[in-house]
Amino acid sequence: QVQLVESGGGSVQAGGSLRLSCLASGYPYTAFCHGWFRQRPGKEPEGVAHIDNYGSAMYANSVKGRFTIDKDHAKNTLYLQMNDLKPEDSALYYCAEGPPVALGRPCQFGTWGHGTQVNVSS
Repeated sequence: QVQLVESGGGSVQAGGSLRLSCLASGYPYTAFCHGWFRQRPGKEPEGVAHIDNYGSAMYANSVKGRFTIDKDHAKNTLYLQMNDLKPEDSALYYCAEGPPVALGRPCQFGTWGHGTQVNVSS
């Protein structure tokens, strides 16, 4: 059974950094799409970044240049390095997994973690 467990959230001041981790188990980790999503209070969930089974990464415009998504295959762990954090980045962040896709096709996610909270103060 697939399981995703996030960690690394916390409270930081604007301009600070956090690194989120998502430990995956229960499937051949390297062959899948993985992504980070967030939900801010009163807002719809939004995609933050994702990386497909070819290693291609894509980012939301709001985080481009500040956030980096990465995988450590040996540790079955997905990361989100978040730099220059802003108050509007405050949200519940959760990771997701989806089946592998053909080259150039978009990822589709079907398994979700429970999330880790990030709070950025001004």
